[in-house]
Amino acid sequence: MKKQNIKKIISLCSIFVIIMAYITFSAFIGGNLQTKNLNISSNMMQTRIVQAKLFDMGFYDGKINGLYDDKTILAIKDYQNAKGLNVTGVLDSTTTASLGVSSSAQTNSDLYLLAKLIHSEARGEPYAGQVAVGAVVLNRVKDPGFPNTLEGVIYQPWAFTALHDGQFQLEPNSTSYQAAQDALNGWDPSYGSIYYYNPVTATSSWIFTRTTVVTIGNHVFAI
Repeated sequence: MKKQNIKKIISLCSIFVIIMAYITFSAFIGGNLQTKNLNISSNMMQTRIVQAKLFDMGFYDGKINGLYDDKTILAIKDYQNAKGLNVTGVLDSTTTASLGVSSSAQTNSDLYLLAKLIHSEARGEPYAGQVAVGAVVLNRVKDPGFPNTLEGVIYQPWAFTALHDGQFQLEPNSTSYQAAQDALNGWDPSYGSIYYYNPVTATSSWIFTRTTVVTIGNHVFAI
């Protein structure tokens, strides 16, 4: 009986060890996959920004899609060659610094989200008007009446029409990226506004009660 009990205990311990090893291995693999996915997402944002900048400078004429493909690598090489950098086609720290692209995932994420909003809400508007839309988002981040993060402001329910009519899914163009960057750098053509609207299409009577600060293109900017 004692031998049988010992065998049962050993069997149970073995099963427990196997289960714990499986759980630990699964957590390790899952964590690595999550980290890998986050890195891929961050790298795609950075590549989009690089593509947009190279497009503006005439080194790239492809899609701004975040794919680090042959066309993008060739454009990076052309840029590196023109700037006297080491021609590798790799987005090393020297190249990104020369392009003015941040290596911070959070900074790239903010730039991408802001460019998407500007493109979906204000493409076709005068350039200053596009920057002003970005500035309104940043002004809301600083205002206690709104969420205190850029992502929170953009995704606040019913804050922006483009998030509900599908236009936010459009990929921003190089102009939208530049407008977003100018807004993040501190340019505020809205002069502190926290609202904007098109008086021709606006359906809320409340928005017309806000104090107008400036009108740029089709948008009225207000506080």
